[in-house]
This record gives sequence, structure tokens and C-alpha cells, in this order.
Amino acid sequence: MPQTSEDFLTITPLGGLGEIGLNCQLWETPRGVVMVDCGLMFPDDSHLGVDVVIPSLDSVLAVRERFLGVVLTHGHEDHIGALPWLIPHLRGVRVYGSTFTLALVEHKLKERGLLDHAALIPVTADTVLALGDLHFRFFPVCHSIPDGFALGVQSPVGAILHTGDFKIDPEPLFDSGTDMRLFKDFAGERGVRLLLSDSTNVEREGHTLSEREVGEELGKVFADAPGRIVITLFSSHIHRIQQVFDLANQYGRSVIISGKSLANNIEKACELGLLHVPSAFFNAYHAVPDLPDKKLVLLVTGAQGEPLSALARMVQGEHRQLTIKRGDTVVMSSRMIPGNARAITRLINDMYRLGAEVYHEKLRGIHASGHACREELRAMIEAVRPKLFVPIHGEYRHLIMHARLAQECGVPPECAIILENGEALTLLPSGIRREERVPVEYTLVDGKGVGDVGTLVLKERHILGGEGMVLVVLVRDMESGDVLHGPQMISKGFVFHQHFDYLLEDAKCLVLDQLEENRNAKPERLGEGIRVSLRRFFRRILDRDPVIVPIITDV
Repeated sequence: MPQTSEDFLTITPLGGLGEIGLNCQLWETPRGVVMVDCGLMFPDDSHLGVDVVIPSLDSVLAVRERFLGVVLTHGHEDHIGALPWLIPHLRGVRVYGSTFTLALVEHKLKERGLLDHAALIPVTADTVLALGDLHFRFFPVCHSIPDGFALGVQSPVGAILHTGDFKIDPEPLFDSGTDMRLFKDFAGERGVRLLLSDSTNVEREGHTLSEREVGEELGKVFADAPGRIVITLFSSHIHRIQQVFDLANQYGRSVIISGKSLANNIEKACELGLLHVPSAFFNAYHAVPDLPDKKLVLLVTGAQGEPLSALARMVQGEHRQLTIKRGDTVVMSSRMIPGNARAITRLINDMYRLGAEVYHEKLRGIHASGHACREELRAMIEAVRPKLFVPIHGEYRHLIMHARLAQECGVPPECAIILENGEALTLLPSGIRREERVPVEYTLVDGKGVGDVGTLVLKERHILGGEGMVLVVLVRDMESGDVLHGPQMISKGFVFHQHFDYLLEDAKCLVLDQLEENRNAKPERLGEGIRVSLRRFFRRILDRDPVIVPIITDV
């Protein structure tokens, strides 16, 4: 590929660096801009009421005239989940990915009436995709979802490898796994110019547990369980689901599934020939067979303790068809995502109270991560011998440790580069340049509102949750300023009326004082005076700071 003095590649991470989730990057060359992945992140405890977190799309909208398309590595939510919020701004955008990845994207877009606004174009391991002066090749990798790809990219400034999410399983179950020869051949004798590599499991020594070992452990559970087996897992882990189906057939058990995402993913995988359901297969939404407990397997959503999931509703007695009961063997075949530990632990305790036996990854080898451990990450670095190394997909400590691992493998310290979201790196024909940081504040999605919940709204929600609210209702005569109704004090989450009635009566006196001092003031000015006076009073008496909402009506 010919080079000129204007050749460059600028990679701008919009998410996924310094955090788990929200994976999204912009790759810009003289001939256009490509987005690699477009993921979301699920809210943490600080995001009260927020449904999902998506990347800031301002940087994308600024280059919409030069936008060439979106290339997806695989179908997990943290890599495709933000597409429904991107596509309305880029109608007709081309989205490239594996068949299964695009099947999941198609379902998302169809639910929101956006399917006609994007062109979904499947790629395979044989595809060479030219977008501007970037030429993408797709290398199959082993991960916890089918049809995952690493990206080998020929650019105007050299060969780039983006690993996507991967692990190296020497004996993969149902596909080709991660073939390191493909990466070595792509790197050639000179190695790649830049390696961007998954950092999630860099803290774990050795190699990831293989899926075959997980299958063997699940087989022991099936052999020993005296009653029903209840299994919860990530609904996109099609290979694990197939293992459960195969074991159910082997042990003569019928399978009942419950959970919308699980049912959808099973349907899509079956349509594509990636999954084969057992002969005795039921969806709890439609029918639950009347069979002995030892003949049943329940496959349900809720691996992370989600309050509205099938498993959580079964535990709380709120599921219409199913429940957890004494004698059940519950298998939580997934890892505990940081931030969900409390919800999962509470769910496990509740299941033990109901008489179930619960297994999770700390007790038995019933889950294998989809991310490479330290020795596998080392193998990837040594296979492609990068001149430059940028760790991606991980919290900040993961990025630091992965950069140090790259240095152990021969990458010079100055060439192991730590980027954070918004910090763009430009590769030139002979050198690199760190660009000025671009704003990448998250966009919070709450119901149908996108971006209308920000720091101030979250702060008020925290105050409401921690301190409560006091409503002050009064009606004035517009002419005289006399009080026609009130002041009425309504406490919501602040104090119990019967115990603190005297306090609210004292607060009324302060409101009346403000009315006297601001007799002819407009409602806005009077309301501010009431707010300041009551906040000062409640802080002094109770050391609490509720939200004060004056509701003043002039008639």
C-alpha cells in the first residue's frame, strides 16, 4: 500500500479503556472513519434509575460525512448494545459482523423499528473488507459466544491487530477456536505495527479453564442431582447451552427454559445451525410438563442476580410457572461480574433458605471465562511481535499489568502505551503522535430519555434516596397575599409524620415567617426563601438535608 506524507491512522477510544464494557473505537484515515464495536455498559449503584450507559456519540456525529461503517468483533452487549442509539443519527449505515452477531443486532433493531435504517452485511473468515484505505480480515477466535472475530487490518501505516475478546482453548467444543497460526501468518517476519489486546484476565495466571472441563463437571452434577437441576448462565453462551442440552438428552431429562433473552438467543442460534435443542424441550411461557423432578432441567436467566430475571422471580415466588424448592440443585454457570456480588450473594442465600443446593464457580469448575489468562495473552504478544502495544478492554489496573506483560515479551517501555477513553493515538509512517483528548462523557439512558439524566439529576436522586423530600403546599390570594390554604407539609422519605409532627409544625411557622417577609413577592422568590429557611432548619435540628419543594399557587 503506497504511503505519502499525509498517511495516518488515528484511533480514538470512546469507551472500554479503564472499565469493563462500553467498547467502542473510531479509526480515522485520510479516506474516512470506521467504528470498531459499539457497546454499552450496565449501570452501577451510582446510576440510580438509569437503564443503560452508552458512549458519547458527539465524536461520531462530527465525522458523519466521512463515516464508512461499523465493524463488530462479536455479539455481546458491551460490543453491540449501543447500536440502537447510533443508527438513528447515521441512517443507512453499514454494519459488518459475523452471521450470529448480526442476527442479534437484527433483533435489537427490529424491536425498535430501526431495521430499515441500517444495512447489515455478514462477513466470514474468508472476507477481505475494504473500507476506505483500511482492509479488514476476520480471524475466528474462541470466546463465550459463537462467531467471534479478531481483526487483522492493513492500514496506510502498517498492519494492525485487534484481538477482540478471545481465549486460547486447545480443544474447543464446537468450532475452530483460536488458531494462532493465522495470527503468526498475518504478522509475518516483521511483526505487526500495533497490537490492541483484551486485558480482562491479565491478573489470572496460567490458562483459562477449557469448556470440555466445564462439561465434565456439569456431567457430574447431572449424575448426582436427586431432583430438579436449575441452571442459570449468560444467555449468549450458546456452546454452554448446547452442553446442557446434550447432558439432558444423555440423562433422560426434559429441558424447560425461562427468560426472554434466553429464548431469543436459542431461536436465533437454532436458525443458523449453531444449536440443536433436545427432543423434550419446552418454554415455560407456553407450557410446563407434569414430570417427576428427577426428569427436569430448568434453564433460566438471572446469572447476575437481576431482580426481574426468571431465577430471581422463582426465588421470590413471583414466577407464574416455576419456583425454587427443597431438593433442587442450582448451578450458577457464570462468573460474578464486579458490582453484582451483593445481589448474587443475596440470591444464593435465599435459595439455601428454600432448601436448594447451590453451586457456583468458587465451589466447582462449572464456568470457564471467555477471556484469555496471562499465559494466553503472552502467547498472543509473542505470536505477532508488535512494534507498538495498546491494552484494551479492562479496568485501569488491567491495562497497566498488560502493558508490563508486553514489556516482558520484548516491547520497549515507551512503545507499551496506556490510553484512556478520549485519548487518541495517531500512527504515522514513521512515528506516533498523542492527540488532544476529546470529550467522551457517558450518555445515560433512562426509559425513553437519552442524555437528559446527568450529574445534577443523579445528585438529586441520591439526595432523595438518602435524605428524602418535603413538599410545602400553599395557596395565596393574588390580590391581598393572604393564605387561602396551607401551608401543608408533606414528608416523603424524610421523617415519619406521627413521630415528628411537632417538627413539621415548627417548620410551618418558618414558612409563615417567609410569607410575612415576602408578602408581595412572586412565587419563585417566595419559594426560594422557603427552601433556604427550611434546609437550614432541618440541618440544625436533625442534621439532615432533604429536598425542599415549595408548591405555591396564586388565585
